[in-house]
Amino acid sequence: MADSLQTDPSLAGQAAKLRAILDSAVDAIITIDRNGTIMTVNPAAERLFGYARDEFIGRNVHFLMPEPYHSEHDGYIRAYRETGRKKIIGIGREVVGRRADGTTFPIHLAVSEFEVEGRTQFAGIIRDLSEHKATERALREAQKMDAMGQLTGGIAHDFNNLLTVIIGNLEMLDARLTTDDKRQLASEALEAAEIGARLTSRLLAFARRSHLEPEPVNLNTFVLGLTDMLHRTLGETVFLSNALSPSLWMVRTDASQVESAIVNLAVNARDAMPSGGRLVIETSNIQVDEEDGASESGIEPGDYVRLSVSDTGLGMPAAVRERAFEPFFTTKEKGKGTGLGLSMIYGFAKQSGGHATIYSEPEKGTTVNLYLPRYREQGEAVAAGEHPEATRGHGELVLAVEDDDRVRRLTVTRLKELGYTVLDAGSGPEALEILAANPGVDLLFSDLVMPGMSGYDLCTEARARYPGVRALLTSGYAEELTRPDALAQAQLKVLRKPYRMADLADAIASALREPPEA
Repeated sequence: MADSLQTDPSLAGQAAKLRAILDSAVDAIITIDRNGTIMTVNPAAERLFGYARDEFIGRNVHFLMPEPYHSEHDGYIRAYRETGRKKIIGIGREVVGRRADGTTFPIHLAVSEFEVEGRTQFAGIIRDLSEHKATERALREAQKMDAMGQLTGGIAHDFNNLLTVIIGNLEMLDARLTTDDKRQLASEALEAAEIGARLTSRLLAFARRSHLEPEPVNLNTFVLGLTDMLHRTLGETVFLSNALSPSLWMVRTDASQVESAIVNLAVNARDAMPSGGRLVIETSNIQVDEEDGASESGIEPGDYVRLSVSDTGLGMPAAVRERAFEPFFTTKEKGKGTGLGLSMIYGFAKQSGGHATIYSEPEKGTTVNLYLPRYREQGEAVAAGEHPEATRGHGELVLAVEDDDRVRRLTVTRLKELGYTVLDAGSGPEALEILAANPGVDLLFSDLVMPGMSGYDLCTEARARYPGVRALLTSGYAEELTRPDALAQAQLKVLRKPYRMADLADAIASALREPPEA
């Protein structure tokens, strides 16, 4: 009796310690007997599955599982008792749980075996994998989109070089044609090439390689400015309304891209409502924390302005929604869409430091959200520069640097026709040698992306060696264009490929009027 009294306090202490551990555990812990009947549960199990404690006790644990686990569970236990072969015990595996409301969710289940008074029991530790799986999906999606961006960006870069040659030669050919029918043929070819240029522009937007020209703006201004045009575009069967935050934060973004995004989303919404419906454009201030960012699958924590375009249209099934931002993916009939609208919006948002998401269900409509980072500093207004009065040269010496032979030949020809004296080089090191032999070069006109020494590095080195030389860059795509601060700090401007003769003339003349670097 004395021995029993001495051990009882110890047993009571151990039981209290065990109870405290179970009550404070983050993961759900459930014990069952050899037949699968639940013996005990901890508070985490109640929270995870949505049942009260009394609703667990005495029931077979398979009620917490969807099919096929529900029907197969008792067979697993029976097979283990008969053969001793372990499938989960001491190993753990990913399975699916079912909550009280009928929803299912991924879980990791680890099972251990123990005996109480000679009777076999099992303890299961259950961890909710919902957030982990969401993070994995977001990572896979980000990796997929990044890989697609690199591929499409590279293709667009090479295609822009081809288009530069095509457009340039067609322009010069057109000036030499003597009959109207020949000029018409050249004009149609030039128009087709410019359509190709617009397509590559959208690909570059998706690939986050577009050269943006951001400025501080209020998104409400764009929504209000586009309202009348959207009313005409959407037609009488679509009711358009705005829900604009009166105290909306400023953002720093490319105004033309914002306008294009709003129009694209509105037209997509109209097409999703063939019998008419409602379209709502909403702006709001959003503060995203770590938890919100995880739920939005990739948005970084911070302050954002959210532009939402919602419709009451057909909606999208999950398979369509998951691919909606991919380039060239479209559900529209052949000839009625390129599949680049949403991909361009996605790329623009990511390049601007923001994000884009889609919420949609069949027959319940669609909401596309565009997140742009809050602009905290009120910068000076950007003054519109005057158009150069004279765009032709007067014999100034220009060094054209381009690694693509065809583009380089065209550039030299164009510059000569504009009245400039031209030297050319196929690489950065070659350009530096030419500069050393020709100290009177007035302007270094270089492609931005070249093997070995980039145009940015070339201009930096050339200015260090020859402080009087001016510089202008050109590119159809470049990783550096996603870091405009470096170009701005170096006071380097970029002429976007493919460009027209007039664009080249204006850019060269403007660069020559700039004061040389000291």
